[in-house]
Amino acid sequence: MIGRSIGYASLKVQAIAWLVLARREAAERCFTEMLARWPDDAYALASRAHARAQRGARAAALEDSTRLVQRHPARSAADWFNHGYLLEHQGDIAGAEAAFRRAVALDAKLDRAWYGLGLALIRQRRFDEAVEALERNTKLQPMSPYGWYQLARVHMDRREPEQARRIIAHLKGFEPKVAAQLERETGLTG
Repeated sequence: MIGRSIGYASLKVQAIAWLVLARREAAERCFTEMLARWPDDAYALASRAHARAQRGARAAALEDSTRLVQRHPARSAADWFNHGYLLEHQGDIAGAEAAFRRAVALDAKLDRAWYGLGLALIRQRRFDEAVEALERNTKLQPMSPYGWYQLARVHMDRREPEQARRIIAHLKGFEPKVAAQLERETGLTG
């Protein structure tokens, strides 16, 4: 256990050093020590949640993430995005949707939160809303194939093959492998 005489700044520096050295468990112990002394510290909660998620302890990460967004609801859109991701992974799709919506309310330019929202809406079969979220994602991240791929799939679910065909043609210009995958999956050509 880390000595109690070490102050906040020292613990933070020590945790960062452990992370740089790829010693995640040692860094997590530092964050745990910080939280024992400063239970609602946003940095320590976010960092420990991240460390726990990376090692696969998603339930424990979700506990930290929940505490973080409850105690510091306006701190960061990224906090809400990460919370949504953890909720989605646990199967709480409605909770994930709410978290992604909170993230985009805090930062309308957080493209990955729009993408997460789109996926949550797809899983709830709310395709019209998913199109809106994925269109926001593709406007913010036009060269990423992920939003385009999901948007084409949603257009197929909505029985709009011409819209999906336009996306396939668009993807051929910068992601031909993804375009080819969509062609195989949908039977369409761009």
